[in-house]
Amino acid sequence: MRKLSMDELNRKTVEEFKQAEKHKIIVVLDNIRSAYNVGSIFRTSDAFLIECIFVCGYTPPPTHRQVDKTALGASETVDWMQFDNIMDAILQLQQNDYKIYAIEQAEQSISLENFSIPPNQKTAVVFGNEVTGVQDLVMQQCDGCIEIPQQGMKHSLNVSVAAGVVLWQLVKSISHPGL
Repeated sequence: MRKLSMDELNRKTVEEFKQAEKHKIIVVLDNIRSAYNVGSIFRTSDAFLIECIFVCGYTPPPTHRQVDKTALGASETVDWMQFDNIMDAILQLQQNDYKIYAIEQAEQSISLENFSIPPNQKTAVVFGNEVTGVQDLVMQQCDGCIEIPQQGMKHSLNVSVAAGVVLWQLVKSISHPGL
């Protein structure tokens, strides 16, 4: 067994990425403290051809040096928009017919393995602050809540890890329904 070379990976150029058809998923980051987490989520969003990232509140934008350091160029490929107030982002999503789901542990949440995106549904997923999670006001505006099943003591994942788990499962549900 050997690792594939960079040429064998068939990596897209920035222009090829921009032209590629994206999954109709928008990632909403609300008051994420760590620029490194934001950069990591940009890389994950690049890997899964996510449509856009909404950077809300005091979440560091991709122009921040530490975001760019971790994103490794993904901030050039993944589209993003910045909102001072997450409620403006939520309103824009609602006006454009996106179903909005908080990623949170809450009453009546849907376990991630039981959630799939119906064909042609535009979907947004909200990731909240590393300590306090998704704001209650935002939760009230969402169409539902998705929870990552966990079996350990902590029941807590780093936000960038949670984004990786959720986005992989969502893209899998679109690409291979029923798996």
